[in-house]
This record gives sequence, C-alpha cells and structure tokens, in this order.
Amino acid sequence: MAAFSSSFLPLHCISLHQRTSNPYTHYSLPILTKNPKRIKLTSLTIVSAGSDIRKEEVVIVGAGIAGLSTAVSLHRLGVRSVVLEQAESLRTGGTSLTLFKNGWKVLDAMGVGDELRSQYLEILGFVISLFLNLPDPNTEILGIVIKTENGRVLRAFTFKDEDQTVSIHIHAIIRMHFLSPKSEFGAYGNSQEVRAVERRTLLETLAKQLPLGSISFSSKLADIQKHENDETLLQLVNGTRISSKVVIGCDGIRSSVAKWMGFSEPKYVGYCAFRGLGEYPDGQPYEPRVNYIYGRGIRAAYVPVSPTKVYWFVCFNSPTPGPKITDQSVLKKQTKELIKNWDSELLNIIDATPDDTVIRTPLVDRWLWPGLSPNASLGGTVVVGDAWHPMTPNLGQGACCALEDAIVLVQKLAPALKAGPMVVDDALKAYQNERWRRIFPLTVRANVTGAILQLENPLVCSLRDHLLVPKLIRLGPMMEHTNFECAPLLQTKI
Repeated sequence: MAAFSSSFLPLHCISLHQRTSNPYTHYSLPILTKNPKRIKLTSLTIVSAGSDIRKEEVVIVGAGIAGLSTAVSLHRLGVRSVVLEQAESLRTGGTSLTLFKNGWKVLDAMGVGDELRSQYLEILGFVISLFLNLPDPNTEILGIVIKTENGRVLRAFTFKDEDQTVSIHIHAIIRMHFLSPKSEFGAYGNSQEVRAVERRTLLETLAKQLPLGSISFSSKLADIQKHENDETLLQLVNGTRISSKVVIGCDGIRSSVAKWMGFSEPKYVGYCAFRGLGEYPDGQPYEPRVNYIYGRGIRAAYVPVSPTKVYWFVCFNSPTPGPKITDQSVLKKQTKELIKNWDSELLNIIDATPDDTVIRTPLVDRWLWPGLSPNASLGGTVVVGDAWHPMTPNLGQGACCALEDAIVLVQKLAPALKAGPMVVDDALKAYQNERWRRIFPLTVRANVTGAILQLENPLVCSLRDHLLVPKLIRLGPMMEHTNFECAPLLQTKI
C-alpha cells in the first residue's frame, strides 16, 4: 500500500508563477495555514480588467473523458462552455478502459450510450470451456476465467449469481467485468453492464456532440490568477488571456488546476502496468470471456473488445516508477520477459499487438483525507475526475467516476449559473460534499484491492489461490460500488 501524508498545502501562492508586473494589483490577505491558530499574511494577486482579456462563462481545462463529458452535459442543459486542450488534437492514444453499469447510466443520460454499445462486446458472465464464434460487433462475451500463472482455473462464475445468490461481503479483492439482460430503457436493469471500450472511440463520440469550435486545441495553461468580480483569469502559453466565472479542472493526474488549488502530487502505489491492444484483422480467435491470471507480485488479464481486437494488461511490482521509455518496442519486450514462463495465450496476444499501442504506466492515487485535503472548489474553480481523485484501476472505476462527477457537477451548476456567484459557490460545495462520500471510500478500496493482489508472499498467495478466490468471493457484494442513479439530461439542439 502506498505511503500517505497530508495533501493539504497552504495557499501561499495563488498563481502558478509569481508575477509582479502590471496590470496586477497586490494585496496582503490573511490565508489560513495548516495550523488554524496561525494566520499568515500572503500576497494574493488580483488582476485588473484589460481590453485583451476574453470573457467566458464556463471554461473546462482538459479534453479527456472528464472534460468532454462535462462539456457535453452542460451543452445538453443549454450552457455553453469552452474546452482548452494543450494537445494539437484529441489525445486518442492509450488502449481500452472498462465501463461498468454506473458509467453506462451516465452515457445514457448524455444520449450517447447506444452509439457506443453497438461497437463493443458485451460481457455476460463466466463460463469454462465455452467456445463461440464472434459473428458481429454485438457478439456477447459470456465468461470470465481466473487462473494461476500455470494455467490452473481458480473459479467460475455466472452473472446470474449476482442477482440470485445471497452472498457474504468481500468488498476489495478483485476487479471484474459483468453484464446482465437489457431493460426496456436500453440500460441493464439492476445487474451489471460492462464493456471494454477503446478510449479513442469514447473521446471522439463525446467530442462530436459539441458545437463546432467548442474545443480549443494547442491551448496549454501557463498561469492561473484570481480576477476581479470573483472570476478566474487563465493565461495560456500562446499569450491568450481568458476570464471565466467558472473554471473546471479536468486536466488529469498531473493537473495544473489542482496544483494551484493546493493539492499534493498523487502517490505512487508500488506497481506499474503494461497495457496493449492486440489486433486481428481477420478476426480474433479467443473465446468470449475475460481471463485473469495471478502470480506472485504480478497479475495479468485479457479480454476480447471487438471481433478484431483483444485488450490486455500486465501489472508488476516495482519499487520505483522507473525511467520513461519512449521506444515502444522495448516496452513490448519488457512485458514478454515478465511473463515468459506463463500460459502461451497471453504471449500470443502481445505478439499480435502493434508496438505503438503498448504503454507503461506507474499507478498512483490520492486519498482525500477529510479535514486535511483541499476542497474540490476554490472560488469559481473546481476539479473533476483524475484531477481531483486519481485512483488505481483495480475496481475499474476511474473513467466511471469521472463520468459520474461530470453529471453530478453539471446538474448542480447549470441552474446556479443563472443566479449569481454565491449560488454557484454553494453548488460547487454541494458537488464536493456529494461526491467525496463516494470517491474517498472507492479510492481506498481500490488501493487495498491492488495491494492484496500484488502480494508476493507464497503463503498468502496460496491462501488466495486455494481458499479466497475458489470458496469465498461472491459477485453481488463485490459490485455494489457500481450502483449509481442519474436523471437523463434534457436534450437541446446542437
């Protein structure tokens, strides 16, 4: 488990970079430090209005999943926003991500769920020795297999178990993917819906819901300042200055917005992941099931994403995040070396993976300790998704929680924008209070799950392989964190 320290940082500096030239005015204001009995006079830069400053109502920093889903949700409720993305185009790199039923409910509320469903396989349960062809993009994945590194199957599930079995509560052991029969609304009843979705397709689907010109590319944030009238001034590297009533930080785990608000850097949790997407132009040959493979200090999984693609990952213990390697062929070789004595199926999938799809990610998280971590909002600035609460992927909830954040924030913010700054501030605080109660336990649970699965002790691994997984794990209690409800957003003309 990661080591933790307080993520509270006193707000000595309101800007990302100290500036002392005009048109800024400086005030000495009391800023509360970590010790509530000590008050420190700190320079707070307030920027006066200038003719070269562009005015906006809502600016979103970052065109990832959190940023685009927030922009689409605002658009559905008739609120215009500008999305600033530092890259030259949508960052469509990466592989696949897992969306559980909570994520699909948000996508349905935004009106894009069915468009994505039609492109990706459905996961319905766990079946051993079931061989099916994959005739079309709607073919269902019917199973999950959990194995040891020597190929021995540990456990078999059917997803009816989630609804029909009275089970004991084991909350934080293993990440899984589920689906259950469709309801009349196109979602999936009270059971599970899970698909592995390509990040590229999700971003492109969200982006095309927005009016032309909503996303400003090559717009890297250089500085943040408090502006007059309770607004926030954003200065970009290209010299553009934008003043906005509301700034929504969706700029990921290394968020500049979160740093400005006083958040600490995310903590490395002690293991990394290789990920990739095997490609089979003539059709992938694997059975429609998810396969997990557990070793000591290392684990892996692979799952068909579509009739021609198979997603895989390998998690391995590492005392440090390691150097950044840009040669992706080297990453592929390193992955194969880790599992060279494992079942040949996974090695075959890695061989079928283009070098340019292989990535290596040090896994990190940030625990939002009550009373110690900064608030999710500061004035009219708020953080969403990984910018606020990076979590490990062991529950498959990173993208799902970003989608949840977006719709909860927008449903509170949109009506408040019509009422003035005080109401907006209350809306942002309400968003924080509602989401913290969900996000903090999930972050901790995901961390503990990974810590257990990455253990190297032979005795503990033997207990896992012979008792915990085969005898004790039940689906329903493990998946209760995917329960989430949200109302559909009213559609507006694009």
